[in-house]
Amino acid sequence: MAPSDGAAIEVRGLWKIFGPRAERVLGGPDALLDPVALRDRTGCVAAVRDVGFSVRPGEVFVVMGLSGSGKSTLVRCLTRLIEPTAGEISIAGQDVRAASPAQLRDLRRHRVSMVFQHFGLLPHRRVLDNVAYGLEIQGVPRSRRYRRAREILSLVGLEGSDDVRPDQLSGGMQQRVGLARALAADPEVLLFDEPFSALDPLIRRDMQAEVVRLHREVGKTMLFITHDLSEALKLGERIAIMRAGSIVQLGTAEELVGAPADDYVADFVRDVPRSEVLSLRWICRPPLREDHLDGPVLAASTVIRDAVPAAMESARPIRVIRDGELIGVVDRLDILGAMAGGPAQAVPGSRRPAAGAGA
Repeated sequence: MAPSDGAAIEVRGLWKIFGPRAERVLGGPDALLDPVALRDRTGCVAAVRDVGFSVRPGEVFVVMGLSGSGKSTLVRCLTRLIEPTAGEISIAGQDVRAASPAQLRDLRRHRVSMVFQHFGLLPHRRVLDNVAYGLEIQGVPRSRRYRRAREILSLVGLEGSDDVRPDQLSGGMQQRVGLARALAADPEVLLFDEPFSALDPLIRRDMQAEVVRLHREVGKTMLFITHDLSEALKLGERIAIMRAGSIVQLGTAEELVGAPADDYVADFVRDVPRSEVLSLRWICRPPLREDHLDGPVLAASTVIRDAVPAAMESARPIRVIRDGELIGVVDRLDILGAMAGGPAQAVPGSRRPAAGAGA
């Protein structure tokens, strides 16, 4: 399978069905049944149902959903920790499903690293040895792997913790060790399976900020699994929302909040402050002739909240510009309506993005 457009991860038509008749289910009409009917009729569970997506190099791509939605099964299928029933997977240009056992080991050791919810640290080994463990498996000489491990420990804020045992660290620090271990092998892709869900809220927030910082510094492709919408919005450049094994919507945070695909997605984003996510393109209206003449100018990508000062200081509507062209205007009432936090399509003066004002 060749990745399209140089994608770091490419998934097409991926299925994972658990049960004694998985192959027969996939080839017949039972595959179309809802999860309850499928289980009652066949005894099988379709954990991942015809999933497809691509992740760009250097992108942070988030998959989120409630417990049982199939997101953790999905991420484990990507490196065949769980064997897929059907579909195509390409990671860093390699056809994962066609890989031999030796090729699969090489992929997991050199090109892809995974960070789990449970830290999986070796309790009898020092922090330094835990971080260097992947390099040890690769056969890297001790001096080189220790040098690399110390560099990564410094990167994640654990400089000087070389000789500490994992049980002497807090949960957040242990997860930093797990993150350092994943980074030490310099993989092309990092997979995160709800790595912070067991942490206290304040520590979790710190670790989210750490991932953002590390991504800015090292630029790795990251696929992040979570059930927490605020975490998804904070980390993801694009977000895929799963339900019952399928992706029900994939888009930017702005697209999910501004135009939820169905009631399920709308329920997820109901409490998100629209003014902190949506940009002016979602609330601008067609300009009148006089609106071309004066008034402040802001880019269509300006977040509504950030447009408040300009709206309050000007008696004229804000002119909303995209690619040098006027696509609409917003005034104080539009901004204040959006700040009130109602659903995007119900905000006074709001509408779907103006023609030509797409992302």
